[in-house]
Amino acid sequence: MDESALRQQLVEAARASVRLGLNRGTSGNLSVRLPGGLLVTPTGIPYPQLAPADLVRLDAHGVAAPGQLKPSSEWRFHCDIYAARPQVAAIAHTHSRYASTLACMRRELPAFHYMVAIAGGDSVRCANYATFGSAELSANALVALQDRHACLLANHGAIAVGASLDAALALAEEVEALAGQYCATLALGAPVLLDQAEMALVVERFESYGKQDID
Repeated sequence: MDESALRQQLVEAARASVRLGLNRGTSGNLSVRLPGGLLVTPTGIPYPQLAPADLVRLDAHGVAAPGQLKPSSEWRFHCDIYAARPQVAAIAHTHSRYASTLACMRRELPAFHYMVAIAGGDSVRCANYATFGSAELSANALVALQDRHACLLANHGAIAVGASLDAALALAEEVEALAGQYCATLALGAPVLLDQAEMALVVERFESYGKQDID
């Protein structure tokens, strides 16, 4: 896909994040990998007003060419995730209601439901707190994302990564749904958690889940 098509896709994904209730106003940010860098949403522009030309192209070190808008304040963890995870092609950072609620309680999302395994393990970890936009926050996010496709950010929100924008956004939506379900179970009492062996089995099954064998 060429850069023009990726710009349009990123704008549509950003707007979808609002429509799905994952972001509001100018909260959150999204990006997609490019050869030698990335495209990221700019700071301070509501997604309904976002145009493809507004997206900011950064090199692998986070440096933008002159004449562009300012990138999202969280550009650093986008750059660092792409550098550390070559298989990641897109990132969705959200401030969704329930994921952010758990993050503000500094609680991970445990194996209360087998679908937690869709994030790559037996939990969605919560990264330690650091100021938004900081190198420390980026480092904390990388730790929480180790062997995972999603994490929470303490007192902040969530990150989901994927092999495409559609995949990253779908995972962010699933994490939010799971966070809502987990909050509901906590209101009723202590949920029964699945053990590590069962979650490892589910993670393995998800590797082929939904894929058709076509001759």
